[in-house]
Amino acid sequence: MNIDELNENFKLLDNWEDKYRYIIDLGEKLPKLDENYKIEKWQVSGCQSQVWLVPSYQNGKLVFLGDSDAMIVRGLIAIVSILFNDKSPKEILSINALDAFSLLGLEEHLSPSRRNGLEAMIEKIRSYAQPLI
Repeated sequence: MNIDELNENFKLLDNWEDKYRYIIDLGEKLPKLDENYKIEKWQVSGCQSQVWLVPSYQNGKLVFLGDSDAMIVRGLIAIVSILFNDKSPKEILSINALDAFSLLGLEEHLSPSRRNGLEAMIEKIRSYAQPLI
């Protein structure tokens, strides 16, 4: 799935309660992160919930595994993964993630602390991509 497909799926949902359920469903489909990765090195600071993002670099592209102790945040990790996974570091740094999240309507429907956490996830991903350019 890509961000355009995700946006189309969002448009099919009637209200934000349905969209929140969809986000949670996306999070439930994420593979479970091995407990060995749930350490400070991979933790995203600035999130109200505990969040871990673990990168791997393969064939010039980054792939992220992530997890959280909060259901809605796992869903946000899934959306972040859709946006950034399997992209080159240069592509990752060129993505305007906040515009993508605004397109989905997330910006106005997330609490300020969730928005801050989302921005922290984006910055963490960028910090993984930057040294690889």
